[in-house]
This record gives sequence, C-alpha cells and structure tokens, in this order.
Amino acid sequence: MRVFYAFLFLAFLSIESTAQKNPLDHSVYDGWQNISTTGIAQKGDKIFYIVAPQEGDASLSMKTDKNETLFSLPRASNPKFSFDDKHFVSLVSPFFKDSRQAKIDKKKKDEMPKDSLAIYSFASKSWVKFPNVKSYKLAEESGKHVVYLFDNVPAKKGKKDSPETKPTKDAAASDSSKVKKEKPKKPTTDLVIYQLGIGRDTLFKNVEDYEIDKWGNHVVFSRKPEEKDSTGLTGGVFRYDLKAKQLVGLTSGKGTFKNFTFDESGKQLAFLADKSDEKALLKDYKVYYHTENSTDSAKVLVSASTKGVPQKWYVSGDGNLKFSKNGSKLFLGLAPVPRIKDTTLVDFENAKVDIWHWQDDYLQTQQLVNLKRDLSKNYLSVLHLNASDKVILLSDENLPDTRTTDDLDNAFILATTDLGRRIETQWRTGSFQDVYAVSTVDGSRKQIVKDLRGNVILSPEGKYLVWYDRENQNWYSHGLASGNTVQLNKDLTVSFADEDNDSPDTPGSYGVSGWTAGDEKVYLYDKFDIWSFKTDGTQAVKLTSGRNSKTTYRYSDWVERKGRFAPTIIDEKKPFILSTFNNVSKENGFARLTLQTGKKAPKEPFKEIVLAKTFYGQIKETKDGGAYIYTKENYTDSPDLYFSKDFKTETKLSAINAQQATYNWGTAELYKWTTPKGHAAEGILYKPEDFDPNKTYPVIAYFYEKLSDGLYRYQAPAPTPSRLNISYFVSNGYVVFAPDIVYEIGYPGKSAEEYINSGMAELKKNKWAGKLAIQGQSWGGYQVAHLITATDMYDAAWSGAPVVNMTSAYGGIRWQTGMNRQFQYERTQSRIGATLWEKPELYIENSPLFHLPKVKTPVVIMHNDEDGAVPWYQGIEMFTALRRLQKPVWMLNYNGDAHNLVQRQNRKDIQKRQQQFFDHYLKGKTAAPWIEKGVPATLKGIDWGFGE
Repeated sequence: MRVFYAFLFLAFLSIESTAQKNPLDHSVYDGWQNISTTGIAQKGDKIFYIVAPQEGDASLSMKTDKNETLFSLPRASNPKFSFDDKHFVSLVSPFFKDSRQAKIDKKKKDEMPKDSLAIYSFASKSWVKFPNVKSYKLAEESGKHVVYLFDNVPAKKGKKDSPETKPTKDAAASDSSKVKKEKPKKPTTDLVIYQLGIGRDTLFKNVEDYEIDKWGNHVVFSRKPEEKDSTGLTGGVFRYDLKAKQLVGLTSGKGTFKNFTFDESGKQLAFLADKSDEKALLKDYKVYYHTENSTDSAKVLVSASTKGVPQKWYVSGDGNLKFSKNGSKLFLGLAPVPRIKDTTLVDFENAKVDIWHWQDDYLQTQQLVNLKRDLSKNYLSVLHLNASDKVILLSDENLPDTRTTDDLDNAFILATTDLGRRIETQWRTGSFQDVYAVSTVDGSRKQIVKDLRGNVILSPEGKYLVWYDRENQNWYSHGLASGNTVQLNKDLTVSFADEDNDSPDTPGSYGVSGWTAGDEKVYLYDKFDIWSFKTDGTQAVKLTSGRNSKTTYRYSDWVERKGRFAPTIIDEKKPFILSTFNNVSKENGFARLTLQTGKKAPKEPFKEIVLAKTFYGQIKETKDGGAYIYTKENYTDSPDLYFSKDFKTETKLSAINAQQATYNWGTAELYKWTTPKGHAAEGILYKPEDFDPNKTYPVIAYFYEKLSDGLYRYQAPAPTPSRLNISYFVSNGYVVFAPDIVYEIGYPGKSAEEYINSGMAELKKNKWAGKLAIQGQSWGGYQVAHLITATDMYDAAWSGAPVVNMTSAYGGIRWQTGMNRQFQYERTQSRIGATLWEKPELYIENSPLFHLPKVKTPVVIMHNDEDGAVPWYQGIEMFTALRRLQKPVWMLNYNGDAHNLVQRQNRKDIQKRQQQFFDHYLKGKTAAPWIEKGVPATLKGIDWGFGE
C-alpha cells in the first residue's frame, strides 16, 4: 500500500510539473541556440562546434571523440584545424554589446570593434592571441604557417606597446638602404607570417591583399607606399619564400593588383595588375607571371597586344586566373574594351531614360538588375605556357557560358549558348540552348546538342558530356573521343523525371550522384533508387531497392574538401554510406552499400544501419571515412551534435537549449485523411505538450506546397520572416496543422480548397477543435486570400505578400530579379498553364480580388514596399477592395523590408502582432489598440499600438 501511495505521489508531481511549465513568450528568441559551425580532425579524435544564440555572443567547444572538453573559445568565428591537426586557428569576434553600442554611436567602419586571432597548440595546450585581425589563411596541404592581416595601431603616448602590437622591422623594407627607422604615425594594415608552434616569422607593412600557396611554401602579397612616402618603402607585388626566407619583388609602383593564383605545385604564380592612372576611366589590366626559381621580376604574360587577343579586346580585371592541375595551361578572362562615359557632359543637363526594345534579349529591368554582372562579363581563354605565346579564345558573345573540369587538364571544355532564344524566358522556365565541346588545344568548336532544355554536365576527366532532356525526360551521354551519343536509360521502364511534378511544365530530373574514376560510370537517381550507368551506354544497374518500400536512397560525400572544388568520385572497391528517407513514415537514416565482388565480396552487400524518427543534418566525415559528426533533431529535441564511427553507436557532444524543458513544448504527428475527390492526403499536426482531448483548442493551418517530409524537423521559437511561428503558438495553447497540397493544373485555388479546407473540416470533427484560422506567406498568402473568398469556416486569417489579382500581376515585374512574372503563371507555381488571353476565365476564377465581396473573415495583410518578388500593389489592391466593402482588414507595410522580412526588429514586431490578432479572434482576448483603432501616421515611431 505504501508503494501504491508513493506511486500516486510521483504521478501527481509529474502532472504538477507539466502543468506548471510556462508557455513560450517573445523574450525567449534571442537566447535560443543552434549549432552553427562544426569541424572534425582528420583522425576523428578532435571535434569542434559553435553554439550560437539567435542574438548575442557565440561560443566554441573543442572536444575529444569521447566527449572530453579540451577548451572553449567564446565568440569564435571562421575556425579551422591546421592541415596536420596540431593547431587550431580561429577569429574571435568582438562582444555583441560592444558592436551594438558602436552602431548606436554611429562609429565609422574603421572605428568599429575588430576581430582578434586565436591560435591553440594541442601539444603545449597553450594559446597565442593577436588583436585587430582582418583575415587569415592556412595552406591546404601544410600545417606550418598561418598568414594574417591586421590593423597595426601604434600605442598612444604614455602607453607601452603590447606584445601583439609592438612594431616589428619590415622585412620588405629591410632590402632598401633608403629606409628610415621611424615609428609609423598612422595605423597601417600589416601582414604577419606566423610559424605555428614557434612564433612570428616576418612582418610586412602596408599590405592590401595576399595569398599562400597550397603547400605553404610561398606567400605573395601586394602593398602600397604610404601617402607621404618618406620611409622609402616601395609599393608593388612581392613573393616571399617561407623556407629560404627570401623576398623577391615581382613588380613595383602604384597600381591595382589582384587574383593572386598559384599553380598546383606552388612553383608558378600569376596575377592581374593595372598600373594606369588612378583617375583613368578604363583600367588596363595585364597578366603577370613568375616562377619559383626566378629571382627576376614577374613578366607580362598577356596584355591587349598579345597574339590571339581579338582586336579591341583586353584582359578583363573581372576574370579569374586558373592554372590547370598539371601546370601546363593558364586560363584567364578576356573582354571587349567597353565604351567610356563622356565626363565632359554635365549630368543635370542630360536625360535619364531607360529604353525598352521589343527585340532585347532581356527586359530592361533585368538588364538593370544585372548591370554590374554584365559590365564585368568576360570570356574564358587559355594560354599554353610551354608551347605557345598565343592566347586561345574559348568563348565569346555568341558562346558565352562555359564549364570546365576541376583539374582543367583535359582537351575540351563545355560551352553553351541560348543566343536568339532568350526572349522566351519571359514565359518559359529556362531557355533552349545549344551545347558545344570546345578544344583547349586550338579553340575549335563542335556542336554536340541543339535546342536542349535541361542540364548538361562535363564528366570529371572531361571524357564525356552527360545531359538530361526535359522535353523527352531522358538521360544521354556523348563520348568526346568517339563522337557517339547514347541514351543511358533506353529500354528502362522506370522514370528518371520528377514523378511528383504537378506544374504545367516538363518535369526536371532527380540529378547526378557521382562518377567512378576514369569517367567509366555515372550514378543517377530516380525517385527512390541509385543507378549506375556506364557512360558508353553498355550497362545500367540498379544499386538499391527502395521503390517497393517507398524509401529514397541517396549517396553523399561528407568529406570537407579544401581548395579546388572536387566532383564526387565514387570508389566502388570500398563500402559507402547512403542516406535514407522513408516517404511513408517520414523517418530518416543510413544504409551501407558494398559493390565489391569476388572473394572479398561481403555476405550482405546492402545493409540498413538505422532508420529513426529523427532528422540528420550537418553531416561531416573524416578523410578516410572512419568517423562522422552530425546533428540529430525532431520536433521535441533540439539539433545537438553527435560523434559516431558507424551511425549506430554514438556519443552526444552538445546539449543546447536546456531551457526548453521549463516551457510547455509540443508534439508532432503525421495526420492523414481523404479529400472530397477521394485523394489520399497527409500533413503534420502539432499539439501542445499538455494537450488534453477534453479541452478546446484553437487551430491554425499553415501551408506552403508540401511540408510533411519535415515531420521530424525541429521548430525553434524564432521571429520568422513572416511564416507562422509554430513552436510559439503550440506552446501557447494552439494546435497547428500543416497540410500538403497536390495541384490540379489550372485550378490552384480549388486545389487549396480540396486539401486545406477538407483537412481542417476533418480536424473540426474532434471535440477538442475550437475556432479555426489560416496563415500563409507568399504563395501561401495567395491561398489564404483565395480560401476566405470560398468559405466562411475560418474565424481569422493572415495573408503575407499575396497575389490577389492574377490579371494585373501577370504582366508585372519581380523587381529583385527584373524578370517578368508571366512564366510563373503559365509554367510554375501559379499553375494556370495558359496565357492570360488564352484562358482569361482561369485567371479571373483564381484571382481573389474578383470574389472579395464573399469574404466574411477578418484578415491581416502583410506586404512591404521593397518586396522584390510580389509587387506590393497586390496587397494594396486587396486592402483597398476589402476596405471599400467594409470588411475587417489590416495591412502591415514594413518600410524598406523585403518579400520575406529580413530586419530582425521587424520579425520580432510581426510575431507580437500575429499573437495579438489570433488571440483576439480565436481566444477572445481584448483587441490590441492597433487592431481596434490602428496607429495614425502622427504616432508612427512613438506608439506601436501593442497596448502594453
């Protein structure tokens, strides 16, 4: 009996504890944490991660694979292990409060608090730190040096120099007999070469830009002389040999120097230099070149007068310099010499006008948005360093877009053009393009595909072009040596196109997984499985069996790559890990696949490792694949970091957001029902942690396309860009419903009714379901506007950035991109599938504006005057119409903010207003002043209308 009473007492305590949990309030946002950055050493024995609040100071933890803490570093940013993992390097940001105060005080940029640099030695377990650091770099294949740039601020009179700021003799100046040993009177930006584990190696003053080669043998930097060059220091570009401690001047004088590029070995160096007058309107860049063993200055390798450079073309200062991996070729950018503005014209006496022409490739609005990009447009060219002094032009205005292999060693590049077919992008997603193989040997061009609408890929070693054709939904491969083109998926019954496409456009593909060495095979995806195709078309093998179980398998390369972007190369001799997703249960996990055959073939070539009610993110693996770190989360568990060698036995490394346990949280479950037309439907149902089916709860539906695959995602309480703050509302006694929507072409409005209204009606059958509301942003905002014209079942609605008049929006502009909006109505999200003049009745039927007299639901509209996606006059059309109809309507315009709110203060503001609005109409709370009577312009910035 005593045991029984003890059990009752404990049960009572448990109930009491749950009942006493507080609901979330708006003050919790800033302190809510996330894992922002992670890293793992090559041996997997050391792991770091940064825990960052939404606003405030972050902190880094360094731990062992057994969860032993080695050290912590407050405010760490851009952290890295040295190549040999013997040191750890990181910037340290200023205190958040200091940066905030500096902004309040309107400090200039150079007066703002600055970063520091922290270096930790794992051997000595000690730190060295340096103030006022602007940036740092580590060599990709060496762990000996760190190079950093810092603001060297002389100590004020009466104060001693700190060890970090004490002026050091300038290594570059030491070579000049004219140097006067004077303490600089002004701050300088100096470069330090620091030998890890030993100390400062060398300092160079007045440095503007710098680079270190892959192997950590050389540093190149540009410097400028002081304004009053009394010290005798010279400006220019210098190369410093870290081993020999030898400095070589590559070019001297004033100028603009950039794009310092070493070859793979570090022995060759190229850079761009412009030495024209600072006031010159036309910059005259040249490519300079230098080799490791040369003690002479760098030579001009390419200029406007170099053989092969077209007449009236020059070296582009916006082009990239890239050596081929074997060092035999240097790639650069050339461009036509631009026309220069006549500076003798008086600005206020000349018209400012944009001229729109019907035959322009792109709308004037797109041209203006992309003006900076277009002015910097340049065309890929190549110079064979040991064979010729002639530059070979690989692309031009007629063939502008190029893609290369990572190594650049191969004989061909991929080039595409949509010239003459660009106007149609006004109403079509993506243009038709012609595909060429261009020889890097002589620049000759061979057309491979004509009028392709799809994506084309150059294989890692440049032997094949592989592409997906959206028009016929097939994959093809073309051998550049053989000239043969084959259909890879020929005679296969499975589709490699998006099976769930419900837009009036041809479906895209599921993409490429990777390649085997030598370009022998390419791995492609269908909806569920991974396929291996020989690139010559002789073999197709399905590697997984996910279709029957509705499980999607995907290959991922989680190794952190340094330096060059590397394509995914799959080693079929080694087992590899696949990520898995069950489309029915929404569970995630991992599986192991081994393709090796023969005596070493395993008994189980394929093995499921884990499938769990969780979501895995930020996955990283060591170089040898022997260890992994990753975050795990679900709706109730914050995304913490874990370490594992097999994804089964794991060690939890972090424990963020402990405060969550003190708040009433919630649960997430998959909810299924059948729509009126008999369609199987599903969505996510979020309930409060203390949910009691005998109580009544208001229900808010939030929707955007399909959300149910995110069943096991964590929903941090945060001021959102204008989406529904799910965790906040659930914690405060609301049920939130997120239904998936499948669309019928031409009827996006009725499709929303079919799924959202039927799902809410199904929920309403439960006795716990009280008043109903809907909230959506952008496309979801449009659906909210439509639904309240089709039903009066909702007690409140919130519509963010909605399109309400498809007839006026159809020909409008997406101001952020400058693109016309026709394509999205005919081909994509709006799903009308026809032009306005072909089916005007569908545009009117799906436009809420024409049906607003039917509205009986109070609605708030948010539409901002800098919306770059949906013109904010759409919100104005909705507001003014409902206002005239004397329907309860409010409109929020966050001045200068975007389609989705960017400014955090505005995000915080809208959370309070959403809460007050729904609390009033769904819970019967007193209306806040802004709801009851608004806020006049005379009180703007004085009274926000919260009534607090």
